[in-house]
Amino acid sequence: MSHPSTGRLKTLLLAIAAIAVALVGLGAAASAASPSLPDPTQTGSILIHKFKTPDTPTGLPANGTVQSTTGLTPVDGVTFSIQQVNGINLTTNQGWLNANALSLVFNPSNAAASITGAAGSYTLGTATSQTTAGGGNASFLGLPLGLYLVSETAWPAGTTPSAPFLVSVPLTDPTTKSGWLYNVNVYPKNSVDTVSKTVDDASAVKLGDPVVWTIKGDIPNVSTLDGYKITDQLAPQLTYVGTTVSLSDNSATLTAGTDYNLTTAGNLVSIVFTGPGLIKLAAHNTAQVVVSLNTTVNAVGEISNTAQLYPNANSITTGTPTTSPPVVTKWGSITFQKTDPGTKALTGAVFSVYPTLADAKAGTNAIALGTPAQTTFPVDSSGLVTISGLRYSDWDNGAALTPLRDYYLGEVTAPTGYELLAEPIKFDITQATSAAGVDLTIKDVPSNGGFQLPFTGGHGLRNYYIAGAVLIGLALVLSVRRRQGS
Repeated sequence: MSHPSTGRLKTLLLAIAAIAVALVGLGAAASAASPSLPDPTQTGSILIHKFKTPDTPTGLPANGTVQSTTGLTPVDGVTFSIQQVNGINLTTNQGWLNANALSLVFNPSNAAASITGAAGSYTLGTATSQTTAGGGNASFLGLPLGLYLVSETAWPAGTTPSAPFLVSVPLTDPTTKSGWLYNVNVYPKNSVDTVSKTVDDASAVKLGDPVVWTIKGDIPNVSTLDGYKITDQLAPQLTYVGTTVSLSDNSATLTAGTDYNLTTAGNLVSIVFTGPGLIKLAAHNTAQVVVSLNTTVNAVGEISNTAQLYPNANSITTGTPTTSPPVVTKWGSITFQKTDPGTKALTGAVFSVYPTLADAKAGTNAIALGTPAQTTFPVDSSGLVTISGLRYSDWDNGAALTPLRDYYLGEVTAPTGYELLAEPIKFDITQATSAAGVDLTIKDVPSNGGFQLPFTGGHGLRNYYIAGAVLIGLALVLSVRRRQGS
């Protein structure tokens, strides 16, 4: 049997427990309902992570939090400037409403931006700059709470900068939705575009033969293009013939005068895209612009050329293109000297040059060189002849060539009193042969190998003729005397 006081104690304890639970619940409810306000004593940061625009969208949220950047290419060397927008107080509701009503206007041709709102233009605070490094990172720390304009002020050549943007410090935490994010991560993208150049001279043998230069320029991975230009300052040893412009995947036709304007002045070839052409490029930005320049070579030498790509209006305005690696075509000469088996120089020899051994043996397809073009080359009074205007034997399509491309020298006229060469002479054109001096001595042997042939009028036969004449004379005298004595 329980004691009455024990029952009253249990009832009191249960009541106390219920009150405690209720108080805890009320405390929790009060805590959950308590608003989280921006702390004006806090400072924040804008953490920039700069990457090359990927071929396909990442799908990652742009909410100020740290994101995975696996597979993205960081871009160092981009300078960012931040400026606080004066008059925007993000610790008040009206400040956020004012921020929402702002209009950001960007002029890509000079990378300038202006901010306007219901009250007119807003002034900006002092600019602070950082340049991305260590994997595309730039950090702006210790920032007072407010709204900031972030602009790119410098970037590597060939880069299309991202437009200026506004960043609020702080942001509502997208994870909890009940707090503030004071350290804001942003991931602006740049289209980084390159240009390449190749040369096709494989079928060219002599000066005047066609040499084709091909330029391939990336198209910025952006939805709207504000400018695009490709130029090529051809070397003076090149004579310009013509240009074709196309897309690498042939997904659209590019028409001169409609999609782009082509100009040539002082051997500078310039292709500048017009409004309709820029729309086509933006719609096919996974392709490349292909420019084929047709030229001929008019002088010997190692001829190097580059191309320049201006992928946006700012690069055109500021004159800051990206330049292709140089590509080279090489043309030279060789000097021969004609001598006897010793060192005596011989005159009167005439040579021709042939592209193959078979041609040299048959005397066909002799290479015409010089101005005016000629296929025969006589030696001078010192027995010298220089064959100039042939492509290097060890260089082809902008790269070293193995095996070598050989040429053949055939003698078509021999010096007086000397034999022709019995077979063609193989030779190569290189940097060494194109330098000053005699590269090859060609010796001709005297007629009949230097041995004298017998001939009418020689001393031995003359004596026989004289003796015969004397005998005939004596016979005639004896014959006359006999007739007189009879």
